[in-house]
This record gives sequence, structure tokens and C-alpha cells, in this order.
Amino acid sequence: MTRLRYCVFCGSSRGTRPDYAEAARTLGHEIGRRGIDLVYGGGDIGLMGIVADSAMEAGAHVIGVIPRALVDREVAHEGLDELRVVDSMHERKALMVELADGFIALPGGLGTFEELFEVLTWAQLGVHRKPCAVVDVCGYFDELRAMLDRAVNEGFIAADHRGFLLVETSAERVLDAMVSFRAPQVEGWLDRSST
Repeated sequence: MTRLRYCVFCGSSRGTRPDYAEAARTLGHEIGRRGIDLVYGGGDIGLMGIVADSAMEAGAHVIGVIPRALVDREVAHEGLDELRVVDSMHERKALMVELADGFIALPGGLGTFEELFEVLTWAQLGVHRKPCAVVDVCGYFDELRAMLDRAVNEGFIAADHRGFLLVETSAERVLDAMVSFRAPQVEGWLDRSST
């Protein structure tokens, strides 16, 4: 039986609160403890490095996927089980999606948001049916949740599709939710009433 692999998107910095680093440490540890393997962006800095180190310490097989340009800037994690070097950010995301059985975002910046929204968009389009989640540390994703709710209320996201994003406040609860996730239906989501 093959092991689950979850991809974690997160910041290449630690952020301003110690809670963020602690959440990354806990998530990595819990992934390894549960016999899940980790796919992530391949860096050894910020929350990325923390989650990878913690997962390896807990027994996870860790695969980093990093563009060559970032390897050249000396931010690649040299101690991983596997480090896959690709030519572009686009290739990085495509390979992470291919390798992973689900996606979890911790606090991060533009790259984290972009990665999360891409996998959510692909879920909405039916490209994959894998769970997508955030660990909402210290309310970091509150405004994101509010923005998605507004998009539903304003008719830009189908109410059922709001369920593509799981939101929990701890690593343990996120991982439990990932196991029980059932993807919403995607057929018929396009609104052609205005055409």
C-alpha cells in the first residue's frame, strides 16, 4: 500500500509571530507521525524549512520541488530525501500537484496564496478531486475566508464550491478533515444566464 503524500504551501519567512513556526513544526511532526509523506517547495528557510525538518524527524519521506533559479540563490534544502529541480515555477506547481494527494497551506505570502488558489481553481474545474486546506493560525486566514464568503454572496463562486477549502485551526484537525473530505460536484458550475 502506498503512503499518502500531502503538499504543504507556506512562507519562506517565519512571519512575526512564534505561533507560525510552532504551527509549521506541529504540522510536519503530525504528518510524519501519521505515516504521511511531505511534498513542498524545497527550501530550507522560513516555515518551509521548519515543516520539512519536523516531518523528516517524525519519519516522513520528504520531497522538495524547487526551480533552478532558487537553487542558485542557495535556498535549497540539501538534507531532503529527494530534491527535484525544475526549470520554472510553473513546472514546480505542476509537479507538486502530480505528486500530492492533497494540499495544506500554512501562513505565507504571495507565493503561498498563488499556489493555494491554483489548486482550488483546478479543483473547481474538475482537474483534481484532492482536498485543499488551510491551518488558520491566529486568525491569519480570516480575511481570506471573508473574501471567499463575499464571492459566494456576490455570485462569483457557487455556494457548494466554497466547500473546496477546508479551514481548521490545528494540524491535527486539518489532517483529520483531509481524510474525510468529499469533493463538491463540479458539473454545471458555469452560469450561462448572462450570455
